[in-house]
Amino acid sequence: MKSWIYLSIGILSFLALSTAQAGGDAAAGKAKSASCAACHGVDGNSINPEWPKLAGQHEGYLVKQLFYFGHGERDNPTMKGMVANLSEQDAMDIAAYYASQTATIGAADPEHVMFGERIYRAGNPDSGVAPCMGCHGPNGAGNPAANYPALRGQHAKYVENQMHGFASGNRANENAKKMMQILAARMTNREISAVATYIQGLH
Repeated sequence: MKSWIYLSIGILSFLALSTAQAGGDAAAGKAKSASCAACHGVDGNSINPEWPKLAGQHEGYLVKQLFYFGHGERDNPTMKGMVANLSEQDAMDIAAYYASQTATIGAADPEHVMFGERIYRAGNPDSGVAPCMGCHGPNGAGNPAANYPALRGQHAKYVENQMHGFASGNRANENAKKMMQILAARMTNREISAVATYIQGLH
């Protein structure tokens, strides 16, 4: 196992850089991502809705998630095993490759898309749910400077699962303020499901 201690040090430096300054090599990352393709697709567009699309995601965010899987902040035995032998450079290269790819966009459920759009763009003032677009952007492009992920086109099922994970406290990795845990816990199942399907068709 290559030292995650070194990766811990490197990740802090890496996340302080802008995407343009990141040290990942997309060409090298393509070769290194071969073992990821079975779940996430050759170009980062997974077919299974339980597994996230990685194509077009911000480099810094992807490296951060690899770091979390390696250290257990995100509890996933499969991913923990996959990242165990990655060096800091490996993680950056893989992230650079997926960031260079284009995410495919799905379709929102017509029955719930209008309600989902309302939650995404306006939130729910009555329950204290802030608009999703405040952090993730009107078109779901995210905010790489703040390390907020791109959401556009992401599988609805994956988004829904992560939202429930945040709401229950089983996923708690983004920042000290625990914004996603607080907001997701305030959302109803209907709101979570609707905003997830809206995100699936967002672009």
